[in-house]
Amino acid sequence: MSVKQPLKGFRVLSAEQYGAGPYGTMFLAQMGADVIKIEPPKGGDTARHVGPHWLREQESLYFQSFNLNKRSLTLDLRTEEGQQVLHTLAKDAHVVANNLRGDVPDKVGLNYDALKAVNPAIVCAHISAYGRGNERSKWPGYDYLMQAEAGFCALTGDPDGPPVRFGLSMVDFMTGTMAAVGLLAALLDAQRSGEGCDVDVDLLSAAVHQTSYPALWYMNEDDVTGRAPFGAHPSATPSQMFKAADGWMFVMAQLPKFWAILCERIGHEELTTDPRFDTPANRLTNREALSDVLSEIFAPQPVAYWLDLLQGLMPVAPVYDLDQALDSPWLKTIGMRDTVSHPDRADMNVLSSPIKLNGERLPNRAGPLLGADSDAVLAEAGYDADAIADLRAKGIV
Repeated sequence: MSVKQPLKGFRVLSAEQYGAGPYGTMFLAQMGADVIKIEPPKGGDTARHVGPHWLREQESLYFQSFNLNKRSLTLDLRTEEGQQVLHTLAKDAHVVANNLRGDVPDKVGLNYDALKAVNPAIVCAHISAYGRGNERSKWPGYDYLMQAEAGFCALTGDPDGPPVRFGLSMVDFMTGTMAAVGLLAALLDAQRSGEGCDVDVDLLSAAVHQTSYPALWYMNEDDVTGRAPFGAHPSATPSQMFKAADGWMFVMAQLPKFWAILCERIGHEELTTDPRFDTPANRLTNREALSDVLSEIFAPQPVAYWLDLLQGLMPVAPVYDLDQALDSPWLKTIGMRDTVSHPDRADMNVLSSPIKLNGERLPNRAGPLLGADSDAVLAEAGYDADAIADLRAKGIV
């Protein structure tokens, strides 16, 4: 049985680069949308040039992380003929997306006002660092800056250490995901009403939105959440990392029922009646003492010993290095690793989509080489071989 593709028949033109935009549109491509990357003829998506690992010169493994299942069209949008091609393609497209600097989409005709005349139902989705139409729209910006300005770095790391960014570009990934949600909602409405619109998500807004409950604590109670030792939860305890004999694990006994299970399973039921730890409020008040007591209990035995006692009964997990995480047999069990064929690597390992439809992971194929689909896309739009050759000769594609 083939995997359901709910977006089959929908076309997305995406002037995308690097991480945030391509990450979001990859979900659409994996669900069956025809996502066509519009890339500059010289060099293409910046992500193609990000090392240190390569499939061929100027074709990186980094690029493959965000561009599975797509097609590539090279097109110079800053030329009059490039704009003509864009309008021709937009007539039969459903979405035009981009993650260019905030002042650029209007200059190169990627907004709804510029495209509604050729397709009133077109949805134009924009990702930028600081948004469009404001005094920061011309500012360059990246994920790490947003982590800094939105407070993420100040919330991450040891209390006595410097601010720390996440190890991954999570603001990029969440912004791309939010943009995909927004454009799908707009697409659904456009299918019913015949009228498209602009959809905007900027990195800083997405980052600030993810401050979530600490944001509300501060805005309503002037409570500024800080860093806690061992990555602990700000208000529930014990919910933190503990060091065992051979490594670290994360133990989350933040609900009363899990606290009781933890104490019973580790052979220290007396902790449940200790007046320092007998209620959630007392455990929080005496967090440091509780951490010391549990650290002493966990230290003599290896992580596997404690996992055998606790996993499945309460929330607990090993703290893995990246290689350990990706080599975990559980990923094979749930199908989160996949293999695709690339012209330069017959068996290229990739991650599966986290989305399942009818219990099946979505299919993957390798990301495209630069401009690999230009001729096909233009032919589908009605350009004959001579017209395509002329566009190539002029450097438009």
